[in-house]
Amino acid sequence: MPGGRGRTLAEVYRHFGEVDAAGTSPLHQRVAVALSESEDALRAVEAAPPRRRHPSVILAALHDLVLAGRAPALAAAYADGDGDAAGGAAIDTLIRMTDSVVAIAGRRQPRDFETGRCAVLYPALAEAAHRAGWDAVGLIDVGCSAGLNLHVDRVGIRYSDGRTLGDPRSPVQLSPSIVGRRSVPDRAMPEVVARVGVDLDPVDVTDPEDARWLRACLEPDQPERAARLAAAMALAATAPPLLLRGNAVDLLPDAFARIPADALPVVTTTWALSRFPLESRLRFLHRLDEAAAGRPVAWVSVEGVGVAPAIPTLGDRRASGHSIIGLAVLDQSTLRADAIGRCWLRGRMLAWLADS
Repeated sequence: MPGGRGRTLAEVYRHFGEVDAAGTSPLHQRVAVALSESEDALRAVEAAPPRRRHPSVILAALHDLVLAGRAPALAAAYADGDGDAAGGAAIDTLIRMTDSVVAIAGRRQPRDFETGRCAVLYPALAEAAHRAGWDAVGLIDVGCSAGLNLHVDRVGIRYSDGRTLGDPRSPVQLSPSIVGRRSVPDRAMPEVVARVGVDLDPVDVTDPEDARWLRACLEPDQPERAARLAAAMALAATAPPLLLRGNAVDLLPDAFARIPADALPVVTTTWALSRFPLESRLRFLHRLDEAAAGRPVAWVSVEGVGVAPAIPTLGDRRASGHSIIGLAVLDQSTLRADAIGRCWLRGRMLAWLADS
């Protein structure tokens, strides 16, 4: 059974349980290891397309069945936090409902939900508008998933150094840690007049099945993250963004056309470009340059070291465990690109570097 990087499928599942899920989800740790030890379960996994056999996809598909009320035994084990029972129930569910699991895995993309992105995006977007000299922005989020990042101006943020940004009455409240002595700037984001998301498979939070899939991608023993996701989805559902389905590079001109002329278009990418080959990343930058021929354009990136073209790496090494917060402002033939910070743990920790 071939798996990733020459490993067998059983080894992939065992590694996921013992390494990837260890320390974050005891239930997924036990379930993944149990699946790795069941030949029948692994044969069921092999019914899925090769790119859909990864534990993150299959476990999310099983969780989706739980949330839909179609796997009561697994639901009970998850509710009790019983790892052994969950492992047995997951094997049984996978074998009995192979077609359902494969169908879900085949049509859905795994989603990495983390509201911490907004704690990084908020000050970076405010900095972008400040540098470009605009008091209104239109947001274009690439790889937007459910468009939750597009409501960054509507969350509340209290940083560990006491600085607060955003809406203190928002149902979505973040508490990120600041690394180093420099605080994020205290300027507020300008008015957001347009919210556009671009994704190969966008998720509509107002659609019950789409919303359930977002919940299914969270581990079943993470109630705090589930509560944050529920709050974020409820907030986004009050003003759903425009979601464009397709290749981001191809759709960027359409997205720019949706931004009013009296607003600064700001493109955001948060760990999205790493899924693009280098050629597509360069084409992405070329699309920004094309748009800037008619009016200023800004790009806020939160990507691994060296992933975002034109953004300085500060001499940091690739795979260093943190990401670079980049800001590029393009105006006709001029490009100013800076690294304005670093962040860790999907935005739960950040270091601000820019002089503001």
